[in-house]
Amino acid sequence: MLLPRKIGAKYALIPCAGLLLFLAYFYLWRSGNDVYLTIAGPVEGWLPQMGKDNFWNNVPIHYPPSTIRPSRTGTPVKYPPVQATAFPTQQQGAHPELSKRRQAVRDAFAKCWQSYKKYAWGSDELTPVSGGRRDTFGGWAATLVDSLDTLWIMDLKAEFYKAVAAAESINFTHTELPEVNIFETNIRYLGGFLSAFDLSGDIRLLRKAVEVGEMLYKAFDTPNRMPVTRWDLHAAARGEKQVARDSVVLAEIGSLSMEFTRLSMLTGDSRWFDAVQHIADEMAAQQGSTALPGLWPLKVNGEKADFSSGSIFSLGSMADSAYEYLPKMAALIGGELPMYQEMYEKAMDAAIKHNLFRPLTPTNEDILIAGNIHAGDHGLELEPRDEHLVCFLGGLMALGGKLFGREKDIDAAKRLTDGCIWAYKVFPSGIMPEVLYVAPCKLNDDCKWNERVWKQEVLQRVRKEDPNTTEGEADIDTIIERARLPKGVTSVTDPRYYLRPEAIESVFVLYRVTGREDLLETAWNMFTAIDKATSTTLANSAIRDVTITGKAETIDLMESFWMGETLKYFYLIFSDPGLISLDEFVFNTEAHPFRRRVVSATT
Repeated sequence: MLLPRKIGAKYALIPCAGLLLFLAYFYLWRSGNDVYLTIAGPVEGWLPQMGKDNFWNNVPIHYPPSTIRPSRTGTPVKYPPVQATAFPTQQQGAHPELSKRRQAVRDAFAKCWQSYKKYAWGSDELTPVSGGRRDTFGGWAATLVDSLDTLWIMDLKAEFYKAVAAAESINFTHTELPEVNIFETNIRYLGGFLSAFDLSGDIRLLRKAVEVGEMLYKAFDTPNRMPVTRWDLHAAARGEKQVARDSVVLAEIGSLSMEFTRLSMLTGDSRWFDAVQHIADEMAAQQGSTALPGLWPLKVNGEKADFSSGSIFSLGSMADSAYEYLPKMAALIGGELPMYQEMYEKAMDAAIKHNLFRPLTPTNEDILIAGNIHAGDHGLELEPRDEHLVCFLGGLMALGGKLFGREKDIDAAKRLTDGCIWAYKVFPSGIMPEVLYVAPCKLNDDCKWNERVWKQEVLQRVRKEDPNTTEGEADIDTIIERARLPKGVTSVTDPRYYLRPEAIESVFVLYRVTGREDLLETAWNMFTAIDKATSTTLANSAIRDVTITGKAETIDLMESFWMGETLKYFYLIFSDPGLISLDEFVFNTEAHPFRRRVVSATT
């Protein structure tokens, strides 16, 4: 209807006022010839239903949730500071080498980035020896997306904005792969976009995050709302019905919460939070009914939502990030849901009692290793297996210990991290292998080196790995020499190094939590050893054997986490502790920092 002119003029001021309020929230950011809107600081809930026109919203929903719970469900908690109050070397400028070391890491990243741009732009990975390309994670430019926040953190802003522009054209409705790994897609792509948005405020990144979120949400369209973790995207796009699988890796189903929750926090759309909270509810309900109460088995049944049946319990591969996300979810949402702290504490109490052990070492190191537990007819049996992947645990327990005031966790964190540092030092390359075995002390408090006991453990490990072996005690020295075993190590079942971040991750977190000065030197020794062993003409490559002396054979593989995680942690430990403060940010398992919901001092 037509309004009288005076009334119409009055009402016409309303949209103008709205526009002014809108512009107050935003400022224009220019990059080259591009002009786009950027959020001026972290905000939450201002983007209602951003993905309405997304392809996946037009695919039929077969099993809609009965209700959608809100993403804000309680009262935030004022957690104690995570970071140490003093970093003497950093604050007094007493370490003149730090800036040089930081620049060396930045140079290594820039070398890899330029080679990726030249030889594999738009693909998931560069092959760092041959200069080829690989598409192993959907063909959606995994290295590009994984590296966005690293570019920002390293102040490579021009490269960042070029990468953002390229990311806008990624098509998340198609892949050449027969199935998509939901976990990997979540932590790399959704996590990468969310983190880069949290740091830069570039609205294009949140739009891409919503695109990925809409796609991943479709994987939850099953009868019990448990996700299909190895997902046939093509069948789902055709509208076919789907069911969660009966054998699912714990880490894959249990490590979706941070990214989905942060997406809900930023958009005001609670669907994603509700989806992952359903998983968390089942995990919490069944945590005390497993064969090792407090921990969940490596494999769970998604079709039946059964998280309790299984006999192997680990904090390493296939399980790691399911535990990692417990305290990190508490930090992310400001403790609004007490269940995450409760689950973390139950899990760590069980792990400290059963999985953590002190190994026999020739220098009687006071360190810890996180092994596997097998539950059987004769009770719980420790498998003294050490993995590079489980080296994240020191950083996790340092974070959880600070958040929840658990000193025993901080003590364990120090000893676990020192255990990984030891595993780096004892090999000639200065790098820890993918998987090794050690000799556990019979009693943690009585762990004096005994070479005879170590050699017996070596022989016992040989017989377990090859029951048909004819080698006996007389052959032990030959076995040790042939396998190139450092004293204390009983077997190296996977001598490769994949450019993994877990050890430097814990060194970085422990440094930020404690301010321990020696960790700066440790980090530098680790970086120089890794770069020396893995550097190629183009970038850095995974290597086949860390136990040999001299230049290792390369595998021609550089996963996106090298630039998204490993080099980021190395850069940050040599940077001002205020850069990505752990009191403001919490990292997902792909080292993408999300802004925490923090209660201010005046609240």
